[in-house]
Parts: sequence; structure tokens; C-alpha cells
Amino acid sequence: MAPLWIKICGLRTAGAVEAAAAAGASAVGFVFHAASPRNLSLDEARVLQRAVPFGIERVAVFLHPSQALVDAVLEAVAPDWLQADAGDLASLSVPTGQRVLPVLRSGDALPGALAVRCLLESARSGMGERADWRAAARLARDRQVVLAGGLDPANVAEAIRTVRPFGVDVSSGVERERGVKDVALIREFIRAAREAEQALIVEESS
Repeated sequence: MAPLWIKICGLRTAGAVEAAAAAGASAVGFVFHAASPRNLSLDEARVLQRAVPFGIERVAVFLHPSQALVDAVLEAVAPDWLQADAGDLASLSVPTGQRVLPVLRSGDALPGALAVRCLLESARSGMGERADWRAAARLARDRQVVLAGGLDPANVAEAIRTVRPFGVDVSSGVERERGVKDVALIREFIRAAREAEQALIVEESS
């Protein structure tokens, strides 16, 4: 069983990045979508990505982006992963070798060709809406599914037990107000997720 991949998304401060890394996150997500309260400018992203410790993956998160925005972010940040809806990725030009994380949405038909790793989200990102865990569990049988949508410190353990995902992704579930991360909630989310991961390891080895 691979280590659980935990992504804390929508970070806007160095303190939040450092807290996520110190608590055991696998990745941090930077949002590039003007309508989001978590949106970063290119200059903000350049500064923030320098706070990410070695070994923590950086994910550039988009929603219906222009090619120009994607190109600018890739040049400014050089992220480890580019995350966007599967339909958006199909129309974007992405450099060879750039890893992509396609977003699938609960209720939508699955694309004809599925990537090995994909993210299952609710219909609307960043709104605390819960994804379809049953659909996620089915998909997780033969794909590396990152579960997102409506997760928080109180339900992430149940989500991990139910779906058995490759990873989990949280944004609004670790905020004290919309767009503002709470360091204590970040730590609690990661602690709960890692405890659930260990419980599954014990269960599978017994």
C-alpha cells in the first residue's frame, strides 16, 4: 500500500505552506482562477512557491483556464502537477513531461480514456460540497483516485475507510473563513488522515 497522498489546496501564505509541510502533507495546491478567493497572482505564486520545502509537490490548480494563463503559470512556478478538469486538459497544450491531474466531477460521465491518477471532485470546487464516495470507491479499484470535495478533519477518516483512495485533497474544510486557512485545522486534518491510513495498514496486514 503506497503512502497516502495528502494535498492541502488553496494556500495563500508562507505560514500555511510551512504548517502543511510540517504536519506531513504530500503536496500543496496553488489556485489560479480569478473568481476564487484563493486566487494567486503570478507574483504571489513566485514568492509562495519558494516557501515549499524540498519533497513537497506543488500543484497548479485551474478552472477553465486560457492557454495564456496556463503558459504563464508554468513559466513562473514550474509546478510538479497541473490540475484542471479533464475536459479542459483535452483542449490545452501542455509541455511534454508535465504531469497532469485530471479532475473528474461527481455526476458527470467519465471520459473515454482515464489517466492512471485522477482527482474526483464535487460538481463545484472549493465550496465544501461532498463528492460521490461510492463512485470514488468504484474508481479507486483500478485507478489512483485523489478524493476531494467536502472533506474536513471530522470526516476524512471515514472517507479513507470508505473509498480507500490513493490520496485526499482539502481546501475549504481547513479554513476559518472562506479563503483563509486555519493552521490548526490543517494539522488536525493531516493527523486524522494519517491515523486512518495507519489503521488501514494494520487491517490489511492482519
